[in-house]
Amino acid sequence: MKFSKPSLSFWQIFNMNVGFLGIQFSFGLQQTAINPIFLFLGAAEDMLPILNIAGPITGLIIQPIIGAISDKTWSLKWGRRKPFFLIGAMIGSLCLFAFPQSPALWFAVGLLWILDVGNNMAMEPYRAFVGDKLPEKQLSLGFQMQSLFVGAGIVLANASIFLFQDWFGGDSSADVAGTIPTWLYYSFFIGAVLSVVTILYSVLTTPEIPPTDEEMAKINKHRALSFCERFKMPFIEISSAVKDMPSFMWKLAGVYLFQWYALFVYWQYVTPLFMTTMGFDLSTAAAQSAKMSTTYNVATIVVALMLVPLTLKFGGKKIYAASLFGTGLALLIIPYIDDPVMVLAPMVLFGIGWAAMMGIPYTMVSKIVPQDRRGVYMGILNMMIVIPMGVETLTFGFIYDYFLDNNAVNAILFGGIFFIIAAVLALRLNVAEAKKEVAVVE
Repeated sequence: MKFSKPSLSFWQIFNMNVGFLGIQFSFGLQQTAINPIFLFLGAAEDMLPILNIAGPITGLIIQPIIGAISDKTWSLKWGRRKPFFLIGAMIGSLCLFAFPQSPALWFAVGLLWILDVGNNMAMEPYRAFVGDKLPEKQLSLGFQMQSLFVGAGIVLANASIFLFQDWFGGDSSADVAGTIPTWLYYSFFIGAVLSVVTILYSVLTTPEIPPTDEEMAKINKHRALSFCERFKMPFIEISSAVKDMPSFMWKLAGVYLFQWYALFVYWQYVTPLFMTTMGFDLSTAAAQSAKMSTTYNVATIVVALMLVPLTLKFGGKKIYAASLFGTGLALLIIPYIDDPVMVLAPMVLFGIGWAAMMGIPYTMVSKIVPQDRRGVYMGILNMMIVIPMGVETLTFGFIYDYFLDNNAVNAILFGGIFFIIAAVLALRLNVAEAKKEVAVVE
């Protein structure tokens, strides 16, 4: 007999997603502040992709393993998913405190690896937590609410960067080469506090749904295994889940290949873009890229919940594809605008796309994967994100040098074309067909 989950109120769904504010504040700093820090510490522009390889590798390893382990976890006191994203938030918080005090490039790169471990430990169990709690009719609201907090966290992170640069940056030409400006410290300290506080809020206000008798039997069977067998089990579970993965997720992997490759290109080269097109120094360019990120994430906050009725009316794949196309169009326009205010306008399209990317695919996948394997499948979904990022870190430095003339303008245009390709591929996604396929297999 299938368990019927109770519907939650708007504020219950709100409370369970507050933790994403802190996680995404940290992620916002990674998007906007980490690459400028690498440049402050002496990294060359063509080194940026490989220096960012920590995210793809830790995401590839950590998220599916943690997802699989959380599927087989239950504690009356701590629940199933909560221990993982609470520990992840604590690791991330410690790294954020240490990051702006990095004495050398190698130290900052090492901290990025540890920070990514913490963020990845928190991320996918949290997404599975939302799917665990909500009935199918509320999944769209739940994940778009999550998208709203994604936008809010990144807005706060980036707003803090350009505001602190304006208030405390002084004469950016006085920045000492090889050191991180002190005005960057404050954003990281705020993020360190928010990471833990917001997660604690959601943990304390949102109880988890206990496993069904069938799920509890599987968990007890897993607990009875020897240590060696339990150690191997997540890898066996991941392998089995990939083998059984619905064709829908393979199609989504094709979309993600171009989408996330393009996003990584944008995040790495938006700061160098303004040094090229507007002649800004590094500090001013970093502040301008923070304004860009703030603008698109404000748009994300505004439209996130508006996408819920639109997806119900027109279908998730159409809204998702249109949003990706709009994001690609924004990147194709940005390099040709040399006014620091006017260049913010295309970011509204980017923000609509970001809202769709952070909500619609997770809603789709949650509707077709089995409840007792949601954690591992959310981890596999993240593998589809980090593999394109890993490919980008290994390949784009070469592409940037030999095909794009070491020019950040060409890098952003390259990302725009990849978004257009992702939009076309998104039109192949069909949740109704995927649900029929899964029903036949079951």
